[in-house]
Amino acid sequence: MLRSWRVKLKLLLATVTLAVLLSWLYLFVGSLEYGRFLLLPPCLGEQPNRDVEREALASRVRRVEEENQQLRLQLGQVQVEGRDGSPQWGVSAEDGDPPGGKRSNRTACPKQRTVHKCELLHVAIVCAGHNASRDVVTLVKSILFHRKNPLHFHFITDSVAHQILQTLFQSWMVPSVHVSFYNADDLKAGTCPSPLPCPNPPEVSWIPNKHYSGIYGLMKLTLTKALPSNLSKVIVLDTDITFATDIAELWAVFGKFSDKQVIGLVENQSDWYLGNLWKNHKPWPALGRGFNTGVILLLLDRLRRLGWEQMWRLTAEQELMSMLSTSLADQDIFNAVIKQNPALVYRLPCFWNVQLSDHTRSEQCYTEVSDLKVIHWNSPKKLRVKNKHVEFFRNLYLTFLEYDGNLLRRELFGCASLPSPPSNQLQQALEELDEDDPCYDFRRQHLTQHRVHLFFLQYEFLALPNPTDVTLVAQLSMDRLQMLEAICKHWAGPISLALYMSDAEAQQFLRYAQASEVLSARRHVAYHIVYKEGQFYPINLLRNVALANTQTPYVFLTDIDFLPMYGLYDYLRNSIQQLELPQRKAALIVPAFETLHYRLTFPKSKAELLSMLDMGSLYTFRYHVWPKGHAPTDYAKWRTATVPYRVAWQPDFEPYVVVRRDCPKYDQRFVGFGWNKVSHIMELDAQEYELLVLPNAFMIHMPHAPSFDISKFRLSAGYRGCLQTLREEFHQDLSRRYGAAALKYLTAERSL
Repeated sequence: MLRSWRVKLKLLLATVTLAVLLSWLYLFVGSLEYGRFLLLPPCLGEQPNRDVEREALASRVRRVEEENQQLRLQLGQVQVEGRDGSPQWGVSAEDGDPPGGKRSNRTACPKQRTVHKCELLHVAIVCAGHNASRDVVTLVKSILFHRKNPLHFHFITDSVAHQILQTLFQSWMVPSVHVSFYNADDLKAGTCPSPLPCPNPPEVSWIPNKHYSGIYGLMKLTLTKALPSNLSKVIVLDTDITFATDIAELWAVFGKFSDKQVIGLVENQSDWYLGNLWKNHKPWPALGRGFNTGVILLLLDRLRRLGWEQMWRLTAEQELMSMLSTSLADQDIFNAVIKQNPALVYRLPCFWNVQLSDHTRSEQCYTEVSDLKVIHWNSPKKLRVKNKHVEFFRNLYLTFLEYDGNLLRRELFGCASLPSPPSNQLQQALEELDEDDPCYDFRRQHLTQHRVHLFFLQYEFLALPNPTDVTLVAQLSMDRLQMLEAICKHWAGPISLALYMSDAEAQQFLRYAQASEVLSARRHVAYHIVYKEGQFYPINLLRNVALANTQTPYVFLTDIDFLPMYGLYDYLRNSIQQLELPQRKAALIVPAFETLHYRLTFPKSKAELLSMLDMGSLYTFRYHVWPKGHAPTDYAKWRTATVPYRVAWQPDFEPYVVVRRDCPKYDQRFVGFGWNKVSHIMELDAQEYELLVLPNAFMIHMPHAPSFDISKFRLSAGYRGCLQTLREEFHQDLSRRYGAAALKYLTAERSL
């Protein structure tokens, strides 16, 4: 039996070969008769006169082609019997045969689809929560790296992602990038006052969804309603996408849609919708293997005219009667709609969405397609997904994950762009700087626009209506990271930290925090990344970022090198209540001490601390190098004090204090080392804050290597001279703001 099939197969192959040779012979003869090669497209050569002989030749060629097509069909049926049904993802509507399977022996002129270099491209992304807000930055970087066009990002966000991304883009200040935000909470559930019918029905909250993306995984269904009505087309992306090419190439594909096509999708690269992954697996209906919705091209104007909102709702209601819930969120509903209306979809080539899911067969795409465009980490395991080529894709992802985002602030030359008011103000301030000024570098650093990523990790602290609650506020760089666990063990309350890091260091910190049992157990520690730029440590900018993003009425302003005493959080809250701070303007001083030993048996009480102080294992802070900084605390009085006592401001006083959250900001002209806290305490005094020392509170400074900035201060006379210049300018500004009351600071400065 097998032998007879082989004989038949050989006969068919021989027949096809003979037919092809005959057809090419006819074509070759025709080309000689008319003086040119017949297969040359009409758009590239002169079309011959159609005389009788030419018509006869063309007729014979058509008959041979029809015979060839029938033979190929028979041969294909024989070959299919031995196949396993694996998909052919390298072919799309633009690459394969025309609909109906008919081929033409004439090559049509390809339609040129180009995107003007200044055309505005629109990208929509659904993003909710802290983790998605962090992941989407890598996607944005990969787009910005390759792009040559102005971009408009449309983010559908919850309140958390809105705050994070709005701050990030405002501080990033990338030219020719526009950002709009849409409230996802308004979309996921409508309002239905009685009586029915409901004028504003729930959008997606009524759909049960088992996918890990939750309700936000259904938001893409609502884009025709969520996005502006004058927006005609948009590229929709998941947050776990990485671009390896210019997104304008994908935008150009819109020009290939037929009149009926409204959605561009890549075929799903797994067997999910075939229903054979496991026993009793019942997926939603789909056209063949279905389509993946990680990358979508939407013609919004056509969808609105088709009544898209009603279309997907009716389909979802119908399928949920039997399916009960979605497994792959919006993707299930998109596929069910396409199953009923296959003419709506334009099949994108597989390289526009190479899917690295758990059951992916994407290898059949990228082993055939050398020019990959988009990588999609559509597995809950993300970078840990099992794939024999995962290292290649992971390296591509890590390239953008750790890429310096400051380098993406590049102009699109030749495209008119209206700069934002903050950008204009910054540019004007930079132009006013004198490059011959000896302190130019200090002034330039003050004007540097740092990117800020708020709440880099999950943050779940819910501020209760407690008028005495207090947050520890500090700043740090990578070399102080080891202090975090110790501080979390000493301080039980909320913490707000600003971390000065590069993009690569931020990822190192992320891995460190996720691996730490102490840090991962604390959900009310807020980490705000301020990305590195410039040559000085922007210490007061960092303090202001951490201070501005607290949620409690009071803040404890400290430094990362200090460990607070055990129980200080509760002690401060009790002190705030007992001293009736909500009704008075006061700053509570926490006395500072230090040890020269890296290993310390931390005192559990004031009595133990005094004993260690007497034995010489502890000292008052900086008594040997900068006594003026903390001497006004009056440590001698503190030893025997049992109630808070008031102290007066003195020059260079820089204690660590507890104040209301709406206290004055730190002066950001002071960068690097010197006068960054002194200036803040001076302004508190100018605003008539009482300075009250707490009798049973203390903190201890832990030893560490000197910072780079303090080394520059000690070694450079120019550095110290510029710091003196900045101090004088600060005094002048203080006098302008507070008038005669600020004269005492200038007098005190001159008397030193």
